[in-house]
Amino acid sequence: MQNGQPRVTVLYHYFHPDDVVSARHYEEFCRGLVARHWRVEALPCNRGCRDESKLYAPSENWSGISIRRIWRPGLKQASKVGRIANSAWMIAAWCKDVLLRRRKNLPDVLVIGTDPVLSVAVAWVVKKLRPSVRTVHWCYDLYPEAPIAEGMFRENSLTVRMVKRVAGASYRSCDLVADLGSCMRGRLETYGHQSRKVTLPPWALAEPDAVALPDPQTRRDLFGGSSLGLLYSGNFGHAHSADEFLELARCVRDDGVHICFGVRGNSVNQLRAAVRPDDTNVSFAGFAPESVLEARLAAADIHLASLRPNWTGIVVPSKFFGSLATGRPVIFAGPSDSCIARWICEYEVGWVLNKQSLPAIANELRELARGSEKLKAIQRRCHEVYQSHFSQHRIMDRWDEELRSLLNGTGEVIGNGERGRTNQ
Repeated sequence: MQNGQPRVTVLYHYFHPDDVVSARHYEEFCRGLVARHWRVEALPCNRGCRDESKLYAPSENWSGISIRRIWRPGLKQASKVGRIANSAWMIAAWCKDVLLRRRKNLPDVLVIGTDPVLSVAVAWVVKKLRPSVRTVHWCYDLYPEAPIAEGMFRENSLTVRMVKRVAGASYRSCDLVADLGSCMRGRLETYGHQSRKVTLPPWALAEPDAVALPDPQTRRDLFGGSSLGLLYSGNFGHAHSADEFLELARCVRDDGVHICFGVRGNSVNQLRAAVRPDDTNVSFAGFAPESVLEARLAAADIHLASLRPNWTGIVVPSKFFGSLATGRPVIFAGPSDSCIARWICEYEVGWVLNKQSLPAIANELRELARGSEKLKAIQRRCHEVYQSHFSQHRIMDRWDEELRSLLNGTGEVIGNGERGRTNQ
């Protein structure tokens, strides 16, 4: 710490000016720490996420953040071999960077993300050789649990057992592990780590000051003249399912309710194949880039999110937070023990869809399609809940508290923090 200003180094694969969503979250995370009087350094790779041939400058200062980029070979992240090699390269480079620093140049806190795979292994090396540095892991998704759920590996295979040993030792080396929800925390606790735990989910990239109003043309493009528009916007991959939504659409086909899928991902073709010719109230739209995302989300009355049961706690659908930010309730097709389902019930911001609840939800959608004022009240509540519990300002305040409390080892906030600790 210099001049009373704590220093933090952030390790994540991609960063500004890359526009991949996770890079944008870490960009805003770093800017939020700068605004709260931290000296911030970011060490991403020097290549673009979508295009490995795109190269960024070795170093720059941007928005008060010192960016030092790690040179990395141009191996394709989309290939299995490339992904493993890139991960090993970045982990080795980060460990080398920290271990070769003079003591006076070490950060007070090291924040480690989950891209590339097993980045958290840096925590084990740092704890062994640089124990004065506080290590923090912000867990977006879990490995090897994700490839197991995807069917790439058998749960008891030698590879999985080896990776779990590395992951467990790494989690146990962290001073703080930040998860995205209670279901993810449950998965992490099976590794037996005694680190401090806190739930700090990612905020929405678009945060309107009030319930977002729909653009008439965008709404017509997505839902035609339907009275009630339901939107699934974002990635649709192995972790997601649409069977429940298609059943719901068939129940309300003649009731002015329309479902639109604005998706991309490796399961989109499967989704399109599941839509029948008589599903006249189901349509598709192109994937929305960030520049038009707010207008896309605001065009719907209600948003959709899903998660297959075997993915519970491995990932947390971030679209939930974007939905609440625009003031839209969520119909969630997923397990009741998911944190999304729990938040929906706790804050009354939507519905959990399954075979048992489908008839009741269909009836409620019919009522909302008839112009009930209830929809506006639900939308206002969603926006208020987001501002109170999930906004960037709220989450960054809690990050500031958690990181500062690590530095004096008592759990009390030091320096710039003025609020007491809060855990969700």
